[in-house]
Amino acid sequence: MVREVTGRRPGAIELSVDVDGESPGAAAIAYPDLVGGVEPGARVLLNTTAVALGLGTGGWHFVVAVLDGPPTDADGPGHVMKLRYTPHQTRTLTVEETESPHRAAMERATSLDGTPVVWAPLHSMVAPIAAGARSSGTTRVTYVMTDGAALPASFSRLVARLRETGLLDAVVTSGHAFGGDLEAVTVYSALLAARHVAGADVIVAGDGPGNTGTDLLWGSTSIGSAAVLNAAAVLGGRPVAALRVSFADRRERHRGLSHHAVTALLRVVLAPVDVAVPVLAGGPQHAEIWTGLEASGILDRHRVTEADGSPALEVLAANDLEVESMGRTMAQDPAFFLAAGAAGALAGRMVRDGPGPPR
Repeated sequence: MVREVTGRRPGAIELSVDVDGESPGAAAIAYPDLVGGVEPGARVLLNTTAVALGLGTGGWHFVVAVLDGPPTDADGPGHVMKLRYTPHQTRTLTVEETESPHRAAMERATSLDGTPVVWAPLHSMVAPIAAGARSSGTTRVTYVMTDGAALPASFSRLVARLRETGLLDAVVTSGHAFGGDLEAVTVYSALLAARHVAGADVIVAGDGPGNTGTDLLWGSTSIGSAAVLNAAAVLGGRPVAALRVSFADRRERHRGLSHHAVTALLRVVLAPVDVAVPVLAGGPQHAEIWTGLEASGILDRHRVTEADGSPALEVLAANDLEVESMGRTMAQDPAFFLAAGAAGALAGRMVRDGPGPPR
């Protein structure tokens, strides 16, 4: 039973619930577009799996249905179903559909016209990337959310805060991800919509929160999301890779230059891309990253440029945004966030300086 509503944001309601008479005050999320409205006293059917497994982005039960509540209906425009062939398949109006108000713009959209597209290997990197782009004077930043992790865009508190502060102007949800300002069937259409409908000067692209990772080379959803860099190249954009680096992660495979970054840039990304390397105060850390780039062969495959990510962190601080990744704050793992900020700053410099190598 629902004890109280603890928070609301567009597309999501946060709740405190009793679970089978135990765990009073457990946290839950309801998506009203899927299950209808929910208020204190309502009986709800919950999926408790994430909490039971202790997942990293768990801690939340999810409302499957509001018992005794009014039926939800499928009114509204659009014929493209997301979450297809599941009990929660949801009707969306995508930018590609004939009845979409954006159909004419999408028919004309054949190229990104050199728009920088920054790949975010982890969702927490979206904030410093967007802030980095803003710190370089970028006017409009759009986030393209792929479908390798959380599917409802409204699950992301981070995106909601970035929208509130104006650091993100729009969200486009692609594939089975849903709930953005614009919906798209594929990541290709999503990138084009970000540019030609949302008017993005810089596009940030990557999975929502809660990606999946294992210790096997190919067993990470971030490896799959790296393919967005190929899509950006195909569409005539300027692909930019944000490096995943850390000197606070206890896992050896993610210390310094993450093995996922190496795998993505050497074995997934087919076209040369711009890679942003953060300016780091610590000499050994700076040297370790560059040594890893050289030893891996990334320097031979891609255009690698150093950029200062610290202005991005200043922008986040000015907007009272304290971002965490894997439970670590910006103060606890500065290299991680500086690397993301550097990618956003590099993309912003590309917009400012126009065609040609970034300066």
